[in-house]
Order: sequence, then C-alpha cells, then structure tokens
Amino acid sequence: MSNNPAVIDEMLRTAKTVAVVGMSDKSWRASNHIGSYLASNGFRVLPVNPALKEVLGLTCYPDLESAQAAAHEQTGAGIDLVDVFRASEHVPAIVNDVISLGIPYLWLQDDVIHDEAVARARAAGVKCVQNDCIFREHARFASAH
Repeated sequence: MSNNPAVIDEMLRTAKTVAVVGMSDKSWRASNHIGSYLASNGFRVLPVNPALKEVLGLTCYPDLESAQAAAHEQTGAGIDLVDVFRASEHVPAIVNDVISLGIPYLWLQDDVIHDEAVARARAAGVKCVQNDCIFREHARFASAH
C-alpha cells in the first residue's frame, strides 16, 4: 500500500491537534525530537505514553481515550491526527481506538507497517499514512508552501 501525496498534504494542512503515541522523554529518540518539532511548528501536541506523566513540559496521557478527552476539554475539538511511534504489532489496538474515538487521521512513522490494520482503518473512513516520517514530510510541505 503506497501513501497518497494528496492525503499527506491534507493531513499537514488541516490537522491541528496531534497525539504522539509512544512519545519518549529521551531527547535522542525520534519521537521526542519529532514531537518537539510539531509543537514548535504550530501543532498542539498530546504525548501518549502510560509510563510518563510529562514530556517536554507537556502533560502525557496514558492512552488515546484520555488524550481525546483532554483535547475536547482544552479546545472543544478532539484529536485530528494520531502519530504512531510504536512497534507494528501494536498498530491494530491503536487502530481500534482511532476508529472508536472518531479520529480522522492516522500516521505510522518510518518502519511502522501493518497493512491489515491500515486497511481496516481506511475502510472505517480514517485517512492513513504508514512507513513515512511526518517530520520529513512536513519539512517538504513547508518548503513547498
């Protein structure tokens, strides 16, 4: 399954609130760097990691459901995009949450691939990207706009 460039552009243009699933508090980890990058580029970032209470000064949520509730409470709107930094075997459960919470966009970072779960998400109306880096795509998008 290849990623649709028009979907990537739509996600980057319209998403405002991003849940970063698997965000680390370790500065050398990609999830930390990319979460910080997104926050400094105008996105509202909600870290999701049950092992942490805070990342980069941001409240960290134990799961997508609590992050979605916080997003509704803070903005009146929910999460727009879920950016996943977890191993591929965790994707089906994340997809279940994305579908049940009505989140419109799912982004699986480099080397996070689960064709079956992505197909299920797409069938439920979720627009998806897999095995790609939101940082790299946003930098390309920003330079083009």
